[in-house]
Amino acid sequence: MPAPTPLSFDRDIRPLFTGMDIAHMKKSMDLSSRDSVFRHADAIYQSVVSGHMPPASCGEPRWTADMCAMFKQWQEQGGAP
Repeated sequence: MPAPTPLSFDRDIRPLFTGMDIAHMKKSMDLSSRDSVFRHADAIYQSVVSGHMPPASCGEPRWTADMCAMFKQWQEQGGAP
């Protein structure tokens, strides 16, 4: 059985962030940049898995358990571009 294809920022992770997410976070980090997201991956993961982000008041849907797991897996795999 072949090994699963590693997750990629461009293909798998970048699409998780909406334009609103990117705009709201631009002063703290660049969610459209692989390097920025990987550098802040622990904080991003804690925010989305706990349900703190995106905030309910913004109208954006919360990340699902599958989305959170994929993000964590990407981080653990080394954060491929």
